Amino acid sequence: MNNPTICAIATAPGGAIGIIRISGSEALTIADRIFRPVGSNAPLADRKPYTLAFGNIVNAENEVVDEVLVSIFHAPHSYTGENSVEISCHGSAYILQQVMFLLTQNGCIPAGPGEFTQRAFLNGKMDLSQAEAVADLISATNKATHDMALSQLKGHFSNELSDLRAHLLKLTSLLELELDFSDHEELEFADRSELYTLACDIHQRLASLARSFEVGNALKNGIPVAIVGKTNVGKSTLLNHLLHEEKAIVSDVHGTTRDFIEDTTIINGIQFRFVDTAGIRTTDDVVENIGIERTYQKLQEAKIVLWLIDQQPTEAEIEDIKERVADKKLIIVRNKIDKSTAHSKFNIQHSTFTTVDISAKYGINIPVLEQLIVEAADIPQLSESDIVITSARHYSALLLADESLQRVIDSMNLGLSGDLLAEDLRIVIDHLAEITGEERITPQETLQNIFTHFCIGK
Repeated sequence: MNNPTICAIATAPGGAIGIIRISGSEALTIADRIFRPVGSNAPLADRKPYTLAFGNIVNAENEVVDEVLVSIFHAPHSYTGENSVEISCHGSAYILQQVMFLLTQNGCIPAGPGEFTQRAFLNGKMDLSQAEAVADLISATNKATHDMALSQLKGHFSNELSDLRAHLLKLTSLLELELDFSDHEELEFADRSELYTLACDIHQRLASLARSFEVGNALKNGIPVAIVGKTNVGKSTLLNHLLHEEKAIVSDVHGTTRDFIEDTTIINGIQFRFVDTAGIRTTDDVVENIGIERTYQKLQEAKIVLWLIDQQPTEAEIEDIKERVADKKLIIVRNKIDKSTAHSKFNIQHSTFTTVDISAKYGINIPVLEQLIVEAADIPQLSESDIVITSARHYSALLLADESLQRVIDSMNLGLSGDLLAEDLRIVIDHLAEITGEERITPQETLQNIFTHFCIGK
């Protein structure tokens, strides 16, 4: 690839150390123009890869800009697959900008967003799903999202797709071979019972990958938790305790929260997205009623609902909440245990509800509530080798691939011809290729697979 050599500041501002990355065929040559090593005067291109060189960055007047360490990478053994240099200097914004200016003066161009990883993809250092995992790894906010991104970056998901693709390509090749011998109608290279078994197995694997998206999406974006209840039961106070900051206004005035307030926090390594909603009550206030409608909307979006009460709810209220959270995890939070009102005077008997007594004002039993929230999230214990889908793009492609594979299974049940089966199998492979960024299957690839695995007339 004839790409220009690019450079960019790779570290966030404000640190003690700053790193500038250079990548491209001229990376070592351009770095040599502004770098004066201490000791050996050997050009960077002549030095061993994966080594460091100490020296100074100098400007056109031969004035020292900074003392630096230069890391050397030779193509193709670098992140981008190109010649690469990393200049580690002091983190001063002035120094970093001066080094960037000198590099651009000597032939580099500033890199665009994600261009280093884009070049890694284009140069075959990673596939598209791994490239996307780089962004997920950078933005990881907890152990779960870190582990999922690292697993994908290491290629576990890619390897699974590659294995599925190889099996599908073999089946397609056998069916294509039958079409080449269409004059012999009795000839079948693809054993239909074996084909059916394999198709069902791949269908199960695709469905399992697609199902993991619910967990992956929740962990990546935060598990939504709605805090609902009447006005003045302590919802905003509880939110502040769960977030460990004064996020919501707390007041004795009814209807203070007129819109939802949303923020995230980490509990036991899992990210939760808490929503404090407007208090539910009958009111003539138009704005407050809009807030109450949004409360019901957020309740529908939540996976977990905290129903905060401070007195015995009516049967109508119990039936209403049961209907609204039928497909969700409900935790009934009985607040204000610090007051004299005995909670034993009101109770809700229901086997599927979890109940906890707290004092949002004084933080009593908040850790107990947090543990109940973690249990309600029902997140499986993940290991590094587990494949969990976090991208909506991947999820959509898997669903489309599985839909096409289901057509293959249905076609075999109906005894349809091999050309229809082959076409649907091609569509499955194409949808999987969209995930990794591979080229769609070509007739040449099918032929190559045929001649690699089968010997016809030698």
